[in-house]
Amino acid sequence: MGDNSLKFSSYITDDNNNTMVKEFILMAFSDIAQLQKILFVTILLSYMICISGNISIIIFIIIDPLLHTPMYIFIGTFAVLEIMFVTVTIPKLLDNLISEKKSISFLGCFTQLYFFNGLGITECYLLAIMAFDRDLAINNPFHYLSIMSKELCFKLAGAPWIVGLTISLLTTFFTARLKYCGPNKINNFVCDAAPLQDLSCSDPFISKVAILIAAVFAVVIPFIIIIGFYIHIINTILKIKSSAGKKKAFSTCSSHLIVASLYYGTAMIVYITPVGSQLDKFLALIYTVLTPLLNPFIYTLRNKDVKSAMRKSKTLIIDFLSVSVFH
Repeated sequence: MGDNSLKFSSYITDDNNNTMVKEFILMAFSDIAQLQKILFVTILLSYMICISGNISIIIFIIIDPLLHTPMYIFIGTFAVLEIMFVTVTIPKLLDNLISEKKSISFLGCFTQLYFFNGLGITECYLLAIMAFDRDLAINNPFHYLSIMSKELCFKLAGAPWIVGLTISLLTTFFTARLKYCGPNKINNFVCDAAPLQDLSCSDPFISKVAILIAAVFAVVIPFIIIIGFYIHIINTILKIKSSAGKKKAFSTCSSHLIVASLYYGTAMIVYITPVGSQLDKFLALIYTVLTPLLNPFIYTLRNKDVKSAMRKSKTLIIDFLSVSVFH
């Protein structure tokens, strides 16, 4: 009786008497019930650390005048993006792990799809912008600040959002306009284009072509841009005669290089894995949870300016508490 009522509630009938899906079932990790509580605690802790870590970076950048430079404006923008990216998927996954109701509404699914892809594309282009910034700083150190003005910096920081959310709007539109008349079970913890296309009862050819074209602009082009800038950066560093000079030049871009490698490395592993395999959900966890979790630590542990801002903040907090206690 329960299964029949659930099946009935998941579908509606349109004006032409066709059965249409009104919600999807995110299967997530329901096939390994014994691990769901462990996953819930692990993912919740990771989410909290990721959010607090990125918020801390934003606060340090805001309160320390020495961090009011283009590089840290981009890092702060990246931190905001990471907070939004994990929040699109993780709260729903956490709810899925502890709730018997695994469903997500039709509108909710495509809203998640839009922001999941849009913010992912934004991250690709922001990483490319950050690579350009590092290339400019290393190859034109004396003209860097005159070229990378605050106006240009804010424009470059905002451009990836426009590109990412626009491309995602187009791909989401072509995927949402497909007909969904059942089944409605997605073998993942997030609404993504490929599994949704597989559930469609209409021809997804146009949607698949649109997503393929979008993938070139969204992932391949910024990836090539990043590779190009780093080839130029490495070539410049190799020409520096002193080892101290080489080390100093490389230290200014090492954090970004690690973050970009982690992001593209995990994303590529996820998307070359056959859809529907048991492994792809765990690989997707790395892409959506682990990588954003590591990024704040990479930028703080490898960055002297951020660590200095942390020490200053700690001193200010101690002074404030001391004044509060004695007064």
